Amino acid sequence: METRKAYLIALITQLIYTGMFVVTKAAFNHGINTFVFIFYRQAAASILLLPIALLLERCLYMLILPLISLSGMNTLGTKQDSLSCIDFGRSTFSLNLYNVSLQFTSATVASATTNSMPVVTFCFALLLRMEVVKLRNSSGMAKLAGVSLCLAGVFVIAFYAGPAFSPVNHHRAFTASTQPSYAPSRERWIKGTFLMVLSNMTWSLWIVMQAGLLKEYPNKMLVTVMQCVFSALQSFVVAVVAERDFSRWKLRLDVSFLAIVYTGFVVTGVSYYLQAWCVEMKGPVFYAAWTPLCFVFTMFCSSFFLGEIVHLGSIIGGVLLVGGLYSVLWGKSKETNSNRAPCNNELNIMDDADCPKSQENEEKMPSASPTEEV
Repeated sequence: METRKAYLIALITQLIYTGMFVVTKAAFNHGINTFVFIFYRQAAASILLLPIALLLERCLYMLILPLISLSGMNTLGTKQDSLSCIDFGRSTFSLNLYNVSLQFTSATVASATTNSMPVVTFCFALLLRMEVVKLRNSSGMAKLAGVSLCLAGVFVIAFYAGPAFSPVNHHRAFTASTQPSYAPSRERWIKGTFLMVLSNMTWSLWIVMQAGLLKEYPNKMLVTVMQCVFSALQSFVVAVVAERDFSRWKLRLDVSFLAIVYTGFVVTGVSYYLQAWCVEMKGPVFYAAWTPLCFVFTMFCSSFFLGEIVHLGSIIGGVLLVGGLYSVLWGKSKETNSNRAPCNNELNIMDDADCPKSQENEEKMPSASPTEEV
């Protein structure tokens, strides 16, 4: 039963992320400022998660800690300051880069490049000596091939367009109030692709650093809430600097408001919980193996709802990125299994050495008679 739940949760999570790519791109087509959008999104996530955290933790320390950290008057050491710095790199910088690059490219490219995140995370872990590559083993060769495939996929998406495929639905569900963003110039497309990769690199670096952060803060709910609160405050400062025309900050009941509510409540509040549940049941490799489904779903939905023109280069680049993802995952899984086998052998040897009585009993047992052997 748990296996079916894991499959269902992984599928639902990918559908949620597909909706995130589509509605976010639709909001940018409608004209909302990307920096203002990030502020509203993180503020909505904070409004959702903060009361839940207070109900679950029943601790006012969660409310006081962000204020103490921001004022710099904390007496609890430097952990809060390091958390603020790490969150600045993760939420403010990475999310703003992602949204700018999404405005320059398409939802299909955004979903395709997410397949490179496990590979980029592996590269950062390798540089920080948290991972090891043994080139003489098949697992090491698979990891190296995965990194090469991901690099090839990024360059194909950036520099090769190829034939264009007409949209599945010519009557778009989300109409754009600005110029059509599904046909950007070649310069903007290349710039957006590499900004998307840089955003994924920043996010992957935060994933690597999160391992040490969770050792200092084992409470995942506390870390998540503080990240959202810090990100909302930092994003507000960035948005005020980037967009000083406050008339563009007004929210209306349109696709922009839908995107803010969806990304703030559904993506942050629901998908993150489902993702953690799936990883707990089946492991991170199982969950990461479902990531390419989001690319397939987004390619169809962006063409159907947004009228985006999908190029052959985006499809080929996405396939290369998916191939790189599976190559790294296969190498990592094979390495984990090979490291686990010697441990099992050692445990068996220790069990035999610790049980001399069972060996003596086996020697004292009478041998079977010829009739019993037959």
